[in-house]
Amino acid sequence: MANEEILQEEEQNILVLTDENGEDVEFEYLDCIEYGSKEYILLMPANDDSNEIIILEVEPVDAETENYLSVADEKILDAVYGIFKERYKDVLTFED
Repeated sequence: MANEEILQEEEQNILVLTDENGEDVEFEYLDCIEYGSKEYILLMPANDDSNEIIILEVEPVDAETENYLSVADEKILDAVYGIFKERYKDVLTFED
C-alpha cells in the first residue's frame, strides 16, 4: 500500500505540456513562485538527466485553464531562480 501511495504522489508531480511541434513532453513540477505581479512555474524535464530547470510564466485563461509562456528576460529568470534556490537551499544542492 505504501508503494502505491508513493507512485501516486510521484505521478501527481508530472506535468505534460505540448511543445511548439505538437509533441507532448513530460516535466517534473518543482514549484510555483510569485515574482512581481506574475506567477512562474519551475519544471525539470522528466526523462532527461541534465537537471535543467525550466521557468515558465503562468498565464491564467479561466478558472481551470492556464497557459505557460517562455520567459526571455534574464533579470526575471535570475530573480525567480534565486527565490527557488533560497527556498530549497536546505533541501537541494545547486551548481552555479
